Amino acid sequence: MAVYTEVTDEALRAFLADYELGGLVAFRGIAEGVENSNFALKTEAGDFILTLYEKRVDPAELPYFLGLMEHMARGGLACPTPVHARDGRALRSLAGRPAAIVTFLPGVWPRKVRPEHCAPLGRALAQMHRAGEGFAIERPNALGPAGWRPLLEGCRARGDEVQPGLVAELDAALASILAAWPAAGAMPRGHIHADLFPDNVFFLPGEDGKPRVSGLIDYYFACTDLYAYDIAICLNAWCFETDYSFNVTKARGLLSAYDAVRPIGAEERAALPVLARGAALRFLLTRLYDWTHTPPGALVTRKDPLEYLRKLRFFMQADSAGALGL
Repeated sequence: MAVYTEVTDEALRAFLADYELGGLVAFRGIAEGVENSNFALKTEAGDFILTLYEKRVDPAELPYFLGLMEHMARGGLACPTPVHARDGRALRSLAGRPAAIVTFLPGVWPRKVRPEHCAPLGRALAQMHRAGEGFAIERPNALGPAGWRPLLEGCRARGDEVQPGLVAELDAALASILAAWPAAGAMPRGHIHADLFPDNVFFLPGEDGKPRVSGLIDYYFACTDLYAYDIAICLNAWCFETDYSFNVTKARGLLSAYDAVRPIGAEERAALPVLARGAALRFLLTRLYDWTHTPPGALVTRKDPLEYLRKLRFFMQADSAGALGL
């Protein structure tokens, strides 16, 4: 469920009157997504996405997200581009929520990740990192290493209800990861997506019939952090099978394609195992927090935190980038 705020026909038509998009043709809610209310919007000017930003999003951060998308689109990246109203603003208000319209991107996200998806993904991720260069606004990663201990503390009382001994295992993993985490300034950093899961990457068939990336979407976890950490997130999200075994062929395709666009430095290669552990822990903790704090009947769909416990255990045993396919 991803429509938390309903929009009346009258309110939508009044909202669109401030844009040069022509008349309204069609409008429907989009079920996918968990953070905001999203709608497919068709006007006489074409297809768009309308987003109403819900209470979990800080309105003060929206200029960063919208500005970054616009900057990357100008740099040639296939990503949603904010549409400006007649007054020049991309961020407005609708139904009591901050709201924005962005361009629609064609394509389908892969319900089942195949090895042939991973090289195009790696290439697109590197292109995104390149496209973000020069964007002056920075946003700290609120879900980076400094945020993991508070998340774990918030889960401590009920974490073992999910699996006995879970909290003690996470305590030990967190201590190990933080002790080995790269120092500030030790590696290249810039604007990262930080949530590039399969449902945020659209594909279309290329001329050769193989999948090509047609768009990268949903930048609302984007932040300024280590490029290699974004790679580590993708290893977690794209390179495991349904039995939680690590597919090194997928990882090798992702990493080699990324490296061909933005070479992965020696210090990044050395740090990749601990960055992958940190990425697994980050998603485990946010899922565990939602699992232990979401009341029954809430609209948010809880995701299984133990999926990332299995991934974390794999990465805790990986002692080199070679074990990850690099």
